[in-house]
Amino acid sequence: MGLALERLIMCASVKYGSRGPALIPRMKTKYRIYYITLFSVVLLGLIATGMFQFWPHSIESSAEWSLDRRSVHDAPLVRIPMSSPIPERGDLSCRMHTCFDVYRCGYNPKNKIKVYIYPLQRFVDEVGVPISSTGLSREYNDLLSAISDSDFYTDDVSRACLFIPSIDVLNQNSLRIRETAQALAMLPRWDKGMNHLLFNMLPGGPPDYNTALDVPRDRALLAGGGFSTWTYRQGYDVSIPVYSPLSVEVDLPERQPGPRRYFILSSQTAIHREYRVELERLKEENGEALLLLDKCSNLSQGLASVRKRCYKGQVYDYPQILQESSFCVVLRGARLGQATLSDVLQAGCVPVIMADSYILPFSEVLDWKRASVVIPEEKLPEMYTILKSIPHRQVEEMQRQARWFWEAYFSSMKAIGMTTLQIINDRIYPYAALTYEEWNNPPVVKWTSVNSPLFLPLIPPRSPGFTAVVLTYDRIESLFRVITEISKVPSLAKLLVVWNNQNKSPPEESLWPKVAVPLKVLRTKENKLSNRFFPFDEIETEAVLAIDDDIIMLTSDELQFGYEVWREFPDRLVGYPGRLHLWDHEMGKWKYESEWTNEVSMVLTGAAFYHKYFNYLYTYKMPGDIKNWVDAHMNCEDIAMNFLVANITGKAPIKVTPRKKFKCPECTAIDGLSLDQTHMVERSECINKFASVFATMPLKVVEHRADPVLYKDDFPEKLKSFPNIGSL
Repeated sequence: MGLALERLIMCASVKYGSRGPALIPRMKTKYRIYYITLFSVVLLGLIATGMFQFWPHSIESSAEWSLDRRSVHDAPLVRIPMSSPIPERGDLSCRMHTCFDVYRCGYNPKNKIKVYIYPLQRFVDEVGVPISSTGLSREYNDLLSAISDSDFYTDDVSRACLFIPSIDVLNQNSLRIRETAQALAMLPRWDKGMNHLLFNMLPGGPPDYNTALDVPRDRALLAGGGFSTWTYRQGYDVSIPVYSPLSVEVDLPERQPGPRRYFILSSQTAIHREYRVELERLKEENGEALLLLDKCSNLSQGLASVRKRCYKGQVYDYPQILQESSFCVVLRGARLGQATLSDVLQAGCVPVIMADSYILPFSEVLDWKRASVVIPEEKLPEMYTILKSIPHRQVEEMQRQARWFWEAYFSSMKAIGMTTLQIINDRIYPYAALTYEEWNNPPVVKWTSVNSPLFLPLIPPRSPGFTAVVLTYDRIESLFRVITEISKVPSLAKLLVVWNNQNKSPPEESLWPKVAVPLKVLRTKENKLSNRFFPFDEIETEAVLAIDDDIIMLTSDELQFGYEVWREFPDRLVGYPGRLHLWDHEMGKWKYESEWTNEVSMVLTGAAFYHKYFNYLYTYKMPGDIKNWVDAHMNCEDIAMNFLVANITGKAPIKVTPRKKFKCPECTAIDGLSLDQTHMVERSECINKFASVFATMPLKVVEHRADPVLYKDDFPEKLKSFPNIGSL
């Protein structure tokens, strides 16, 4: 076949060669011209595409908002003729039904407005002077970038409901008022400001410092940072905070609510002399309870001086010092809106706001009574008395709420921008608006939307089994009995003994019980109860059995049944000793109950199954100082784990089998901590402490337990899967 093909090719060559040599050059020339033409067309297409992509242009449907992607200097230059029209000053009577065209927004399944951002342009007057001395600020760029990355954004101008200019008017000090207004009027969709939104944080200028942007803006909505009751158009404008750059530059870890070193602190440096005199008088009357700070006269000007405050020559770090006070004064300055408010909220300090007629940020949706104290300026002399009348528990709630307000609504330009758009969105789609609770309640646990923290809603297979983690100190005899009994459980995969005694070595290897599964002793560096919940690398199974070294009464059938129940509910705590929390109406606090009742809200981890994921959460994600509290008090690690799991899942634990007595008969009285009344009081204190840190009571009460199907049935024991369930 191959030879025949070769002969055919040779014959063809001879055949074409016999026609003469003139045909071959003509074919070469013909194809050469064809390929050159084709290559030229492709090359020109690539060049045209590149020029279209990179040539500066102002097509409305394409704009990038990060300075990293597109330099301001590359934006097209737009000259403003001196004769360009100037918008009207602004209509104080504007409301959503008179100055906003809601029909632009229309109906959409997501009930979400669409926001269009104008392409970046550099506006200059006829002689080439920019309308702004600073151009596009970092803060405004961050704001536009956040909006363009959000679900609100659209690059299709025909679908837009709201328009945001790329002209930065955050700081009026940097603007040329007339030229900025003319630039706004030149926007292609301006239409007297209808459905346009402007962001401004520093309005007015000397000497009057008006409380709203002085730039004429027709009917445009204004998100302003210093509104007074005279300039704020209720239900139309949006009062926003004055952003503090320290939010990015200084990291203030959240501090637990409670009493602080100082009762009242004033940190503002540019307040009116009359206020300063009155604060000094309060300082004289109340001594160390009030710390009155001012700028440091002995420091050179610059970034360092901005982050410092002084009192009688002593230098304090700012804003860190704010975390040392229960209440922080926020007085009006030249402008009503003050960045100090953001710093105070970040520190978890309750702001005491004295700025008459000031419209608080996002007050349309935020309940400021829960996070601040507003006092009329004339009542400044009575400030100390007013604040002293607030109960301690309420102060702690306000500290917690203040910090959350900052995290949710003040912490970044993105947070400010998204909150502003959500408020406008709620006005346009009121039937889909966020509720009071959604705006004002920290999202600790939303029972209707809690999902399993585990990846898949599947029943874990039986084959991997579980890892038993036994916490021990020096009860060797009972420890060995526990190990012996656990080793009889068919699903046991591994035994880990957490040796919590640093003063005594574990027994020699030859003395340990002989078991059919791997057994490893893990020696800890410190005697801490939290060691039992450390995510050890040796735990390779999903299921973990936490068990104490004195739980010698549980049978292998009880343990195997507990594991089977856990497999069906892997996001729950599944255990044996049940406990309950109750509300003590006389004392006004929570109480720990260990008596037999009809209800259960906790299962103690002295004997309980759980998913190993919760070890990670307990060790690295436990809220507040709970973990340190447990280790310091050598108590309540089991209650803490119940709080954690319930808070994450929104579900109650599952008590298995009827057994209620877990007393070790051979243990001495001093070992029986649960019988000690002092111990019970401490555990009640733990519940109240944890509820305070979690800012809620996540524990769920149930009235049922899990038993084997044939438990107590008149049925041959040999045919039951779990015959030895044991007694009470």
